[in-house]
Amino acid sequence: MTDPRIAKWARVLVDYSLAVQPEQLVVIGGTPLAAPLIREVYRLVLERGAHPVVQVALPGLAEIMFRVANDQQLTFVSPDERLGPEQADALLRILSESNTKALTGVDPARQQLHQRARTELRQTYLERAAAGKLAWCVTLYPTEAYAQDAEMALAEYEEFVLRAGFLDREDPVTAWREQSREQARIIDWLADKREIHVRAPDTDLRLSIAGRRFVNADGRKNFPDGEIFTGPVEDSVEGTIRFSYPSMVQGRQVEDIRLWFEGGRVVKATAARNEAFLHRMLETDEGARLVGEFAFGLNRSITRFTGNILFDEKIGGTLHLAIGAGYPETGSRNRSAVHWDMICDLRRDSEVWVDGQLFMKDGEILI
Repeated sequence: MTDPRIAKWARVLVDYSLAVQPEQLVVIGGTPLAAPLIREVYRLVLERGAHPVVQVALPGLAEIMFRVANDQQLTFVSPDERLGPEQADALLRILSESNTKALTGVDPARQQLHQRARTELRQTYLERAAAGKLAWCVTLYPTEAYAQDAEMALAEYEEFVLRAGFLDREDPVTAWREQSREQARIIDWLADKREIHVRAPDTDLRLSIAGRRFVNADGRKNFPDGEIFTGPVEDSVEGTIRFSYPSMVQGRQVEDIRLWFEGGRVVKATAARNEAFLHRMLETDEGARLVGEFAFGLNRSITRFTGNILFDEKIGGTLHLAIGAGYPETGSRNRSAVHWDMICDLRRDSEVWVDGQLFMKDGEILI
């Protein structure tokens, strides 16, 4: 990718998404493949008078850890891991994998052990973010691996990434502020509502949002962004939902996921591929069978499935639901080592009703 595009991207991340201030501790994480963006963000953070710390992960280290480490080593949380969630003022994570399926052959039980050991660290991260003590953002640097997952050439995928973040526009920040205003309008309408009812192919789901808050995801947490999300009342989810797209998690692709809920809990789950892994994830802890997040994708610059949740959950006209940990700022009380987003496409033969009023039809907001 050319330098001017990288420079524009870095400026949006530092000044809009994270709003870096003098003397802040800013942790920047990625792989060597994201070096051009890491360098530019690092330079800008210094120019803003803050203190950047770069954490670069070499490809293959996670695979080595899961194959070689003993149980004590898998559950050890290093000071390096703690720095961002516990001490940083701002945290930027740049996804930049060279192989998105490198962990496919790892024993899921070992991944769960590693994940459970970080439950409290994850909760600290969520609570500091909810209290305004930690600004965080996740973005993705285009690599051959992501382009292959999306079935695109690398150059085509680069253009897709830029469009999704409004970086192809002269003033991306103005575009994100316009997106923010439109999402705020929808949130204002939902503010005093109580129940959502989703009807779509193989889907009939009800949940309560009474007393819960929708959050405006407008490019400050994920980049690209373009969604509104909340945490439903934990015991309110009832019915069934079928997820339209495959879901990639921990190096595995799980396809045609269907979940059945009673009293807020998943009581039945099937998948056409990697169903055993789905069941194992649901058994991670008590919170893994509850819904921590419910959201509507509203980014109309993302129109196609790419196999990466950062983009796919924002597709305009979709909803996504995450089992596991919820975000405290929404009112969610669910804690878990898991947070697994799954996407349901609503752009055909679907309706979403809110307190008995038609809110969305075939992916289009009607209010």
